[in-house]
Amino acid sequence: MTSASATDPQVRMLVEHLFRHESARILSSLARQFGFSNLDLAEEVVQDALVTALRQWPFRGIPENPRAWLARVARNKALDVLRRRGRLQRDDCPVENVADGHRTPAADQVELRLDGELSDDQLAMIFACCHPSLSADARVALTLKSACGFSVPEIARAFLAPETTIAQRLVRAKRSIAELGIKLVIPPPEQLSSRLDSVLQAIYLLFNEGYAAHQGEDLVRQDLCGEALRLCQLLVNHAAAGRPKVHALMSLLYLQASRLPARVDTQGNLLLLAEQDRSLWDRRLIYAGLRHLDAASEGDEWTEHHIQAAIASIHAAAPTYEDTDWPRVLSLYDALVELAPSPVVALNRAVALSMVAGPAAGLAAVEQVRLQNPLSGYYLLPATQADLLLQLGRSDEAASCYGEALRLPCTQPERRFLEQRLRQCAGADQRLSPDERSP
Repeated sequence: MTSASATDPQVRMLVEHLFRHESARILSSLARQFGFSNLDLAEEVVQDALVTALRQWPFRGIPENPRAWLARVARNKALDVLRRRGRLQRDDCPVENVADGHRTPAADQVELRLDGELSDDQLAMIFACCHPSLSADARVALTLKSACGFSVPEIARAFLAPETTIAQRLVRAKRSIAELGIKLVIPPPEQLSSRLDSVLQAIYLLFNEGYAAHQGEDLVRQDLCGEALRLCQLLVNHAAAGRPKVHALMSLLYLQASRLPARVDTQGNLLLLAEQDRSLWDRRLIYAGLRHLDAASEGDEWTEHHIQAAIASIHAAAPTYEDTDWPRVLSLYDALVELAPSPVVALNRAVALSMVAGPAAGLAAVEQVRLQNPLSGYYLLPATQADLLLQLGRSDEAASCYGEALRLPCTQPERRFLEQRLRQCAGADQRLSPDERSP
């Protein structure tokens, strides 16, 4: 039984929602059923099921349970392909009675699997993607693509790498999976350590894309943040995976998520940390983050997520931006640079340095980052440089950097923010006498 016939826009909105929220979960379930070696097939049939929905639902109506409908259609398509290839064996499809070769699950059976076991399927998919036979970057990229539903451009932005590099990395990873016959299983406890770091990194990048999307109409994508929190909670609750470093990431995600209600104003415009209404911060999430930070301190391992969570806890404790313990934040960034150096970490350290030693010191640190690694395509580098230049009264140079940032990929709220800062530069320049203006 289906609902009343839907218009094309309604169907497109629903299918887009299902693609973002359910395709990765359905893919994980299919990979468990048909084997990880059939990952390409699973991706293909999920896409085909979504296309079928776009074609059929405007005329036949939206099913009462769209998620179960997509799962059933994708599974049936996979069965058809495997039958044509002559590869449908009992081991390929552990939940299928292949004696008659024709039985397909009822809608309520599919729904039971989705609601009952899908979370475990997705966790298994993530661990399988993070197989130690793959390179560290390939593990994380494959996880974001196959288990989290990221597109190649989204993965490229997460890695700050060219799209061609990511596409080639994914092709090589899938080739290795097929050649090695990697199975979709959660590894035994003694094998978790070789995969857990990559799993945590993938979940962290998933949350980051939700916390500050790289492109699109919205700055924040609550669905991705919620998915990252859910996956990390699964790890925390896992008997063999609930280690201090998992609690450290859980702490960081909760503390960051607590600020989501204040990151944009009522018009969807970006609000910087200094501009946010801290009364909107979710105190329940802050307390949860602090509890997990305590749990993270019980081990003797000190990870980058420990340090990042400690920095986030300082921000959470500060009543105002100015009252933040910036010397402590700077010292933690110094430790992070030593433990896990990266251009982004160095850029964040430069901001903390500017709060301790002034904008000139921060600007010198940013310029050093640009010399060592230009971070091509990362708009926050020229934008941060512009902010510091503007604080120093060098409005012409600041305007040039804001213009550079505007030419790079960013969300619409970020673009509006940069345009507003660019107008601010013009106003500041007009207030100066000719002799005071920067050359």
